[in-house]
Amino acid sequence: MKVLFELRHDKQDKAGTVPVYVSAYFDGLRLRCSTKERCEPRQWNERDQEFRRSFAGYHSANEGLKALERRLEDRYRDLRADNVAPTVALLREVVNPAAVVVPEEPTLLARFAAFREVLVGRGYAFHTLRHYKTAYNHLTAFLEKTRRKGLLLAGYTPAVHDDFVRYLRTTCGLSANGAYTMLKDLKTFLRHAQDERGLTLGLELTRLEVRYTEQAKAYLTGADLAALVAVSLPKTLEPARDVFLFCCYTGLRYSDVAALHAGNVHGLGVDGTGERVLRLVQTKTRATVSIYLSRLAAQILDRYAGPERAHAGARLLPVLANQPMNRYLKKIGQLAGLTRLVEVVSTAGGQVVKQAVPLHELVTMHTARHTFAVQSLLRGMPVTVLQRVMGHAKIQNTMRYAQVVEELQHQAMRAAWDGPSGLDAGPAPEEAVCTVMAA
Repeated sequence: MKVLFELRHDKQDKAGTVPVYVSAYFDGLRLRCSTKERCEPRQWNERDQEFRRSFAGYHSANEGLKALERRLEDRYRDLRADNVAPTVALLREVVNPAAVVVPEEPTLLARFAAFREVLVGRGYAFHTLRHYKTAYNHLTAFLEKTRRKGLLLAGYTPAVHDDFVRYLRTTCGLSANGAYTMLKDLKTFLRHAQDERGLTLGLELTRLEVRYTEQAKAYLTGADLAALVAVSLPKTLEPARDVFLFCCYTGLRYSDVAALHAGNVHGLGVDGTGERVLRLVQTKTRATVSIYLSRLAAQILDRYAGPERAHAGARLLPVLANQPMNRYLKKIGQLAGLTRLVEVVSTAGGQVVKQAVPLHELVTMHTARHTFAVQSLLRGMPVTVLQRVMGHAKIQNTMRYAQVVEELQHQAMRAAWDGPSGLDAGPAPEEAVCTVMAA
């Protein structure tokens, strides 16, 4: 290989400078391209192929030409050693290397969107994905409002997090548990980025507190259920009432009752009693549950049985979309006389706000699941059995219902104070009362 440097006098600019070109001759080929250096013709030594002393920075410029010559020769030898035929294009890369494009780091929102795609690939349920989408939408609106849409993952600092929490509670008006749901999903995303992708966060997850506030769950009493059964309704409301009662008798979530098909119903035993059970995989938890169809539940199921619901793909009950169902249920509850006042506690501006709300305004499809749990405990169902029927992975989730069963507390107090050994059994000695109080 022979390497030469020369001036291109035909490319002189207005300032009178011309470019310095390199020519490399090898294997019958010639590479000729610019070195990106320019000088006046009088500043170039044609014989020695280098810059004269009159060229500013001539020494470093000449060293650069020598280094380029060495790189061309080294590249030519390396290609030969690797049994690769040297080409003009391969050697041009030595003179004019392709610019290295450093990809921009994805923004926080881009990483969150990619995380949601990961969950889709892992088979997460539609409703779970929808929750993450809601959290993503809130985060997007917050970053746009605060002009931080280009925020990077490491830029999500404790100060930004505090601003986001304030935005959820004040601007969006979310309750404590509403904000908890958004922040819980955000924390899951941040943990994924840190633990599974090895990315650096702008805060410590251990210090990112996400707390759920336990609240009293609305449920119906036996008298409420009887009122719903007895009330005369327009034909348009009867299906919604029946689906709701079916969930009160089985504990099914809306997503599960909406997907019930003939393959979920199985006969129980071989004695010909006609008893049946539901066997299904819960949409939310993917837990497999087996639910005995009580007489009341079976009657509702039979009411809508028919050839049109026996074929594959047919649903067993006339379930509407969740929002219309909840809207109808409030109207049904009002017609059934579920108007007693229930205390609702919320937090606004740092103050605890208590309101008396008619029961029918609180009734939703999920109220049926709470009702089933409470009524099952009142009827003596063991908590461990209730856990299996409801598909809870942890017994603590089931115990929440045991804590709200006031009637059980009343029964215990009635037995203690009004029972055979209670106060109405006769006046207690003063010293006995003192002993109890001292204990």
